[in-house]
Amino acid sequence: MEIKEKLGAIEAILFASGEPIEIYRLSEASGVDAGTLPSMIRLLNERYEDYSSGICIKKFDSSYQMCTREEFGEQVRAALETKRSAPLSNAAMEALTIIAYNQPVSKGFVENVRGIDSSSVINNLVEKGLVEEAGRLDVPGKPIVYRTTSVFLRSFGLSSVADLPPLPGQGDLVLETEDEFVERELSESNQE
Repeated sequence: MEIKEKLGAIEAILFASGEPIEIYRLSEASGVDAGTLPSMIRLLNERYEDYSSGICIKKFDSSYQMCTREEFGEQVRAALETKRSAPLSNAAMEALTIIAYNQPVSKGFVENVRGIDSSSVINNLVEKGLVEEAGRLDVPGKPIVYRTTSVFLRSFGLSSVADLPPLPGQGDLVLETEDEFVERELSESNQE
């Protein structure tokens, strides 16, 4: 492997990792001797400097990490803040509504109400801090149940979930509760 390919391999590994990667692992994965890595990293950093790149590679104890340059910190923070405050998709609002009005609930319950896989939507809500794990159901498989958080309350201007507005046509709508859902699921699995 020639030097350009080795530099490319090191760069790709560091970029894909996103976290500090131990020197021995970087050496092993890239095929570059651990003693040669510091000079290769120096070459990459010089290349980034020559092109006024927004990235650099930093050494932390016995590991390296690809990072953004400090002088671009304000722009990076602005971009990440914009991403965090991006509006919720219809699917996310739907799942959040189901969780808020029926909490604590499992992903299975949300999926039963929505009629579609909701794993990624719920994971996204957890990542945004709007919902959190609230324990596990005492049934086979012990599924995680979710509830809303204080971030949810602040985001929607509520002091508690009791302040949620009534659902439109709530008198006509009869939703299955989490307990009823679990009982039905258990009875169906026992019949099989």
